[in-house]
Amino acid sequence: MTTLAVPVDASPTRIRGRALRTLLHNPAGVVGGVLLLVVVVGGVFAPLLAPYPPAEVHFTTPFQQPDTVGFAFGTDDLGRDVLSRVLYGTRTSLEVGLLSVLLAVAAGVPLGLAAGYWRRLDALVSRLADLMLAFPFLVLAVGLAAINGGGLGNAAIALGIANIPTMIRVVRAETLRLADSDFVLAARSMDAGPWRILGQHILPNALSAIIVQATVIMPAAVLGEAVLSFLGLGIQPPAPSLGIMLSDAQQYLFRTLWPGVFPGIALALICLGFNLFGDALRDALDPKTVSEGR
Repeated sequence: MTTLAVPVDASPTRIRGRALRTLLHNPAGVVGGVLLLVVVVGGVFAPLLAPYPPAEVHFTTPFQQPDTVGFAFGTDDLGRDVLSRVLYGTRTSLEVGLLSVLLAVAAGVPLGLAAGYWRRLDALVSRLADLMLAFPFLVLAVGLAAINGGGLGNAAIALGIANIPTMIRVVRAETLRLADSDFVLAARSMDAGPWRILGQHILPNALSAIIVQATVIMPAAVLGEAVLSFLGLGIQPPAPSLGIMLSDAQQYLFRTLWPGVFPGIALALICLGFNLFGDALRDALDPKTVSEGR
């Protein structure tokens, strides 16, 4: 029995090493990674970093300017510390984004694999994805949130469902591409079953596309949570949310800008970090880039 020799340069370890070097030599990717590190540390360790509880009210110090009376980012109309609320709001945004990504992956990956491998299911799954894509992302998320009601869990479910069709299409395209690869054809010739082919050959090789798509879904979910909370369909007061902070700040826009500026900056940094890092990760995991050793 003959075996196929795998070239040393094509080994998984070397491929991962080249992808990591490509990522580290990408300035935009490094900047995005640093931004994500700052955001994640601020959100995860919000209980330790926040100087005050996010809902603690100081009626004697409303609309304080930054760096006055111990409030680094100032206070809002109720005297609540803006820095503490931004940290906890970032934590909430990351939680909703992560739950949305997990839901989109859990539902979209199996459906995408099935649509790409079994042509009989392709028409059904693809038409379902096209039907969901016919509605704009935010319109679909707002509609689902209005049906399910507010709250962190319902917001994550609504945003996750809205992101499922894009994940289906990405995984389906990768499955169609990989289904005709030499290693899949070789596995079929050795009487490997479809579940083994999908689990051991197609899915591992499609992980790079799935990871990159997850970095695309995450900022969209963070923005979606802010929009839902801004409209009163997401996180409910007094729980901290960047969207709620922006909604409250617009009422006092001509009196002070700080309660709305810092939540807006936090949202921009989260989305910028994920976008920069996602673009660099896509380039690093591109088979052409990796194979050329760039």
